[in-house]
Amino acid sequence: MSKVYTDTVTSTEASQDLTLGGSGDNVIVTAGATLKTNTVKDSGGNTLWTSDGSGNLSSVNAGLAGGNMVLLSTQTASGASSVSFTDLTGYKIFKWVWINCHPSIQDAAFQFQVNASGQTGYNETITSTTFNARHSESDATADLIQRTDIDQAQGTSFQTISVDQNFANDECTSGELFLFNPASTTYVKHFYATANGIQDTPLFNNLRTGGYINTTAAIIELSLKFSSGNVDDGTIKMYGLG
Repeated sequence: MSKVYTDTVTSTEASQDLTLGGSGDNVIVTAGATLKTNTVKDSGGNTLWTSDGSGNLSSVNAGLAGGNMVLLSTQTASGASSVSFTDLTGYKIFKWVWINCHPSIQDAAFQFQVNASGQTGYNETITSTTFNARHSESDATADLIQRTDIDQAQGTSFQTISVDQNFANDECTSGELFLFNPASTTYVKHFYATANGIQDTPLFNNLRTGGYINTTAAIIELSLKFSSGNVDDGTIKMYGLG
């Protein structure tokens, strides 16, 4: 067996393919070694995935998912006014999970909006409905109500998906948001969210929100934020499916 010792192997010209091994050969990365690259393609030149160098994936080939959720991005908010996600392609379903998001302002609502292709400003047209199950620690409040105050009927505001969040040091909101086939140019875009949060009564809120974004244009960006102030702390993950 021959061995070649070198620090760098490059092609003779920029953008020229560099071939390792021949037909039928196995190219082996020794155990304990690390293969570092940001974009991985198959032999046909199809991108399997791209990393931003920090572990956040984009352009993940849907065939790799095998019907399972694929983690595409993780963002940690610390004093951020909003958290935005792009590259909403390659999957039929996108899911965002927000974990322990803490507001800087009392009674802030957690919200989302989107931009369609060619648009800016996060003001797409939404029709939605929300139901709120509530139970206070004192047991004085225990009910299920429709939140007509945050429902939208062809509105363009940020859609509230968690309400009246207390900002005590040990309190936060957590939940999940689903958006269906955002890249479609045929159908309007359905969404639903389930959220948990604590109001200052103290009272526990569970919100169920559903609706549609009334555009057939592809959705290219999604933003999550509190209605006022910043996200003091929290983690938001984006997944793809299908």
